[in-house]
Amino acid sequence: MKSSRKVLLATAATIATAGMLAGCTSGGGSTTNADGKIELRVATFPPGADEAAYKAFAEQEKQFESEHKNIDIIGVEYEWKGPTFAVQLAGGSLPDVFTVPFTDTKTLLENGQLTDVTDAIKKLGYADKFNPVILDGVTGSDGKLYGFPRQAYAMGLHYNRDLFTAAGLDPNTPPTTWDEVRKFAKQITEKTGKAGFAEMAAGNTGGWQLTAATVARGGRTQTDNEDGGATSTVDNDATAAALQFLHDVRWEDNSFGSKFDLDWGSINQEFAAGNVGMYVSGSDVYTALVRDFGMKPETYGLGVVPTEGKDPGTLGGGDVAVISPTASKEVADAAVEWIDWYYMQKLMDKDAAVADAKTLNESGQAVGTPLLPVLSREQYEESLTWIEQYINVPRDQMAPFIDTIWEQTPVGEPKAKTQEVYALLDNVVQTVLTKKDADIPALLKQAQTDAQALLDQ
Repeated sequence: MKSSRKVLLATAATIATAGMLAGCTSGGGSTTNADGKIELRVATFPPGADEAAYKAFAEQEKQFESEHKNIDIIGVEYEWKGPTFAVQLAGGSLPDVFTVPFTDTKTLLENGQLTDVTDAIKKLGYADKFNPVILDGVTGSDGKLYGFPRQAYAMGLHYNRDLFTAAGLDPNTPPTTWDEVRKFAKQITEKTGKAGFAEMAAGNTGGWQLTAATVARGGRTQTDNEDGGATSTVDNDATAAALQFLHDVRWEDNSFGSKFDLDWGSINQEFAAGNVGMYVSGSDVYTALVRDFGMKPETYGLGVVPTEGKDPGTLGGGDVAVISPTASKEVADAAVEWIDWYYMQKLMDKDAAVADAKTLNESGQAVGTPLLPVLSREQYEESLTWIEQYINVPRDQMAPFIDTIWEQTPVGEPKAKTQEVYALLDNVVQTVLTKKDADIPALLKQAQTDAQALLDQ
């Protein structure tokens, strides 16, 4: 299903051709159309999103353009992927407005690849309303702001309620310890033949999830130095325990399934198809599971990630709406108006929140997926009361997460060379999953050396 307007595939294989067909690339060529309106190319959904998603976007596009008559919104299919993002950015083939993970903003800032939006945020009047910890991710060394934090999440344990029931497990009571996760996974596999537990291991997601598992067990994979640098601490007991868990689920229990190169998209596809009992990912993934991968809402369950050890936490993350560094001032100004209207106002303004929720609800899109507050917890919880009548996600099936997540300590992702280190750790995870006799201590020792070499560059 395509949007009512141009939709370009933002994939490495097709983006160049799409750019030529569109007649220009981001920030290049004419910025106005035949009607004299500013053409603004904005990120929408990953390829494969359902018709309802585009219906909702078309309605929101119509609403925005009715209020901003000098701007013509052009939706662009977009999915951030670590290995291809740098190529798209360097080639100027990204939309004028797109989103990036918190982990990428520091690198982009260092490379001068984000647009300064300090004056715009101050003029809009909410620079001081952001969570300071989150705002740090878009603050450059010059103290200026280079993006709009628009969504945050905590890691959650996603599980298939139908597979729980088929395995004789209570779908309202997900596991709360790693030993229970392993036990439940084995029971699911024995009773259903499906993978009881799976984990991402490719496209930088293996390192991401290994870091999350480390934090949940009280460890950290990186520490900040006083001089602004960082030290790799990958070789620690918590990371070793996380890898041993994967080894045991895979080789001793045979509960992992047969796919060891899953990334964010493919594991969501497997889970939505009912082939995976449990996996860990951001708490916000429910929307994509239903919208992009066809999951049946009644099969979904969400709990917190088990924590243990002396200093456990729950890895958090999120993304930032940014403007292409190649955008003209005219386009950048239009981009600020879109970001404020589409992403930000629904977080802090009741009328905007209600209008957004109503549009999404009427188009069959998810409303009320659990998130962490970009602003304050009080503001976030108040916003839920504004849109209560439009919430359509099964929050009762997410209660084990919603009722407990505030008791866990949030931990941000490593700041230095984040995606590069994640890519390095992909190989460690894949080795453990594909070699029964993998030497975990040796793998971690080498990974720490390699990670430190990246940090020292």
